[in-house]
Amino acid sequence: MTVLEYRVTEDHVGVRLDKFLKKTLATIPFSHLFKMIRVKKIRVNGKRARPEQELANGDVITVRGTDQQLLGDRSAERKAPPPPPVDLTQLKILHEDDFILVIDKPSGMAAHTGSGITGGTVVDVVRAYLGPKAERNGFSASPAHRLDRETSGVIIVAKRRPAMVHFTEVFTAHRAKKKYLVLVKGKLQKTSGLIDLPLAEHQQTAESRERRGVNMQEARTRYSVVWQNSHAAFVECTIETGRTHQIRRHFAAIGHPVAGDSKHGDFAFNREVKAKWGLKRLFLHATRLEVPHPEDGRKLVVESKLPAELEDVLNRAGMTQSKPDKAVTQQEQQ
Repeated sequence: MTVLEYRVTEDHVGVRLDKFLKKTLATIPFSHLFKMIRVKKIRVNGKRARPEQELANGDVITVRGTDQQLLGDRSAERKAPPPPPVDLTQLKILHEDDFILVIDKPSGMAAHTGSGITGGTVVDVVRAYLGPKAERNGFSASPAHRLDRETSGVIIVAKRRPAMVHFTEVFTAHRAKKKYLVLVKGKLQKTSGLIDLPLAEHQQTAESRERRGVNMQEARTRYSVVWQNSHAAFVECTIETGRTHQIRRHFAAIGHPVAGDSKHGDFAFNREVKAKWGLKRLFLHATRLEVPHPEDGRKLVVESKLPAELEDVLNRAGMTQSKPDKAVTQQEQQ
């Protein structure tokens, strides 16, 4: 009889026992793990365990069985295919500590793999950079929030499970302060304001829409014009909610779509700014993020400068980021 013992650390606090076992004892069939729990071969703190029970810090899990039961048939294991090559020159680190890695994501890099996206994601680049440290106690380093593929700028990657749990709560409760730089079509009548327009839930299923109707979610975007002319406005935005494509959908709704937006934008305007100012991507950049740190709640502020290709667009458009108040006043007086 072999006895395996595992002590739960803070990285696994709140994880269900069955999920912990499935990850830790991957060679044992899941159905057999349930049977071992049922016949008391698996215990927590010496007591009878339940598959759905959540683990606490310091819990001791004991597993009893024969070598064949616990080690499984390793002859049947297959080696995982090698990961695709990753270009680490795309990785620009803004901050790193034991809990998180904050990077400056370039436009065109998706956060995760998905439909039509097979590699070169934030996940791929970060895990290649971290190497063996990318996985810790069964948790693999992953982005802690969303950032559209076409949007550049600050994105946080959780390196540990407690950091992911922390940021899930922070972003759900809208406790993160996000600031973006954006170029929109036309001249805005007000140099600052609030766009308070509910948006349809982006991931609502067709069945849900048919049963409940369109689910509208509150959405608020504050903006301040840095510089503008009769053709376009360079704007600084903060979002009080985190809806999918919120800035893009909000400015499109008020008649000032974001430059380079192929989904919600003005195609004729996109062609014009590409021809005149050389814009080849979405002009939306996550320039600043303020959040409580997962270790002790201290304020963490990370900033990213506007990328060179977007600076060049502003220069060709006759705009600048410097002295915004003066710049706006001059344009208003014209």
